[in-house]
Amino acid sequence: MRSRIKSAMSRAKYAAIGAAIGAAVGGLFSRNAASTGGALGGLAGATLADVRSNPDGVFAEFRSGSDDVGESEDAGATIELADE
Repeated sequence: MRSRIKSAMSRAKYAAIGAAIGAAVGGLFSRNAASTGGALGGLAGATLADVRSNPDGVFAEFRSGSDDVGESEDAGATIELADE
């Protein structure tokens, strides 16, 4: 339960930051653009939080805590084709 609350708070934090940035950029143009920018920024922030929280996500190999291929693993594996 604690991890679910923590992930929800992280998602809300990223959504709020994204909405603030989107509204600030949209506010440079007009009031309607600020509203739209806030909505799109919030959506982008929540999506970013989901992508970052998934350990097997798209950017898993770029994270600092991810498992790198070590010396003991077969990093230089080749594909052998079967003879017909």
